[in-house]
Amino acid sequence: MKVELMNINCLGKPLRLEGSMAGWQQLFWGENLVSVIDASPDNEGKKIHTFELSIQHKQSITQPDAPQAVQQIQIRLETDLSWQPFSIQYKLFKNETLLSEGSRNTKDIERQVPIKPVKVKRSFSLIGLASLGFKLLKSAKIIKVVLAGASIAAYSWLFSFHFALALIACLVFHEYGHIRAMKYFGMKTKGIYLIPFMGGLALSDEKINTRWQDVVISIMGPTFGLFMSIISLILYWITGHIFFAGLAAFNALLNLFNLLPILPLDGGHILKSISFSMNSIAGLVACALGAAIGIYISYTLGLALLGFLLLIGSAEIMFEWKTRHQSHLLPLDRYGQVFSTLWYFITVGLLVAIIWYFAGTGDSMLGLPLKILQS
Repeated sequence: MKVELMNINCLGKPLRLEGSMAGWQQLFWGENLVSVIDASPDNEGKKIHTFELSIQHKQSITQPDAPQAVQQIQIRLETDLSWQPFSIQYKLFKNETLLSEGSRNTKDIERQVPIKPVKVKRSFSLIGLASLGFKLLKSAKIIKVVLAGASIAAYSWLFSFHFALALIACLVFHEYGHIRAMKYFGMKTKGIYLIPFMGGLALSDEKINTRWQDVVISIMGPTFGLFMSIISLILYWITGHIFFAGLAAFNALLNLFNLLPILPLDGGHILKSISFSMNSIAGLVACALGAAIGIYISYTLGLALLGFLLLIGSAEIMFEWKTRHQSHLLPLDRYGQVFSTLWYFITVGLLVAIIWYFAGTGDSMLGLPLKILQS
């Protein structure tokens, strides 16, 4: 996988430069590969791509049958690339004449539309037909109502009608956080789908281009969930009604579960984006130490489940760290790594604090979320 570093016009065709943090770069003129720089430890700094084009033109307008002359044109692309923070400056020359120059940064990568993949002819299959049917169902608004009704019925059967409505509200508020983040990045959304016994999904047809987008979209769900728990906590202090206490505690547990560092949960996406953006052994060691501290605190506080799943998620991320250069997602810079890590752990800490607070009230039902973490 690779990042599309730039895409500009060159003599009537797109000139597209792709690269990765492993150091290799590929330059395409139209659909033709015209220059390659192999992978190397020197993955930043100044690079030069050169290639020649053959342009044919007639020598004489008055003699249509005259042989065509072939003119050789040399194209040179000079780039200066930095990965963290990302920036690229470029200059395009034609036979030593400057054609264009410019620069790109992270914002440009976030808003670019990836090139369309080559269509592959597929044979008929029941799985493909079922996939097409599911896509058609997703595009129909009626399916949202059907799934929401099925979810309410399922949770009412498990618990009660009032608790089912509260749980649906928690799920919708959580997924709305993902939707708001997608819209912030200019992505088209298809709305929220509630899946019985599974939770909810916030869907978009567009792909993300950077690790920062992955972090923000993933963590905004639990962040909105945290806001809902805080609002419910305040309402409980004002009214003293046990309903708001239960809503705050169980909503905190729901969002804390989503922050576990296991894919495809939100926490798995967040920690994977942070870890895979660290382009050094020191970064991986720092991530491992942070995970180890989190595991120690979890076991010290008796949060066995949280500590165990944190251990599994950290091991998974470390095993996949070697393949980080193969991703097409632009990595986080140092500021983004630190900010994302603090955002993640602060959100986790506040959710745990809300659960711990209600467990201390002495109510057995409100203490259930903490017992689940300690089991």
